[in-house]
Amino acid sequence: MVDFIERNVRDVSEKITRIAKDCGRDRNEIKLMGVSKFHPLEMMTEASRWVDLLGENRVQEASEKRAGWSVGNKTPWHLIGHLQKNKARKALETFDLIESVDSFELAQTLDRILEETGRESFPVFIEVNMSGETSKNGVAPESVPGFFENVLAQCPRLSVEGLMTLGPLTEDERSIRAAFSGLRDICVAMRAEFGLPLPELSMGMSGDFAIAIQEGSTIVRIGTAIFGPRNL
Repeated sequence: MVDFIERNVRDVSEKITRIAKDCGRDRNEIKLMGVSKFHPLEMMTEASRWVDLLGENRVQEASEKRAGWSVGNKTPWHLIGHLQKNKARKALETFDLIESVDSFELAQTLDRILEETGRESFPVFIEVNMSGETSKNGVAPESVPGFFENVLAQCPRLSVEGLMTLGPLTEDERSIRAAFSGLRDICVAMRAEFGLPLPELSMGMSGDFAIAIQEGSTIVRIGTAIFGPRNL
């Protein structure tokens, strides 16, 4: 039985609505992603009725699930986990958007495959390591302008539509807020420097999405609060 998913999504959505109202934001600006890593296709299908997006961390797992996905179900799939270059082709076949472009080499690989397969454009986010933690992937904040310049000049088939980050592993609200506000400020600067709309900021998970919304997130990535504990 998966009827609990609707209830969980409703609870999370109500929290998002309250947080958005309290900080003066339009609730419609904020998309709810259900992070379905390690959860079965049945649960993803049920969640797709209530969430805006689905997020998967692993290309192989997602590819196997996608093979059984209904062609009539148009809920977008985003890759939010680290993407190895040797899995780039499979990722482009499986996902509607890749949020975790974290190196110029990966960007070049994606662009080359798109050219080979005759695809003119594919949407991506640039992942930025705002925490500085070595366990996390992502472009260093100070390197983002140069990264954008290189991608825009040499990877014309990548449509950069936003930025993504993971919050720091801490309970210190000031550190979390600094990471999210920092990504927002980088996004504003990149819009001004390169003339891109960059409408999306993907930041905030189950433990810190309230702070992320307060700091401008447009996509919050929620797993356990929707699907329950992962079946590893």
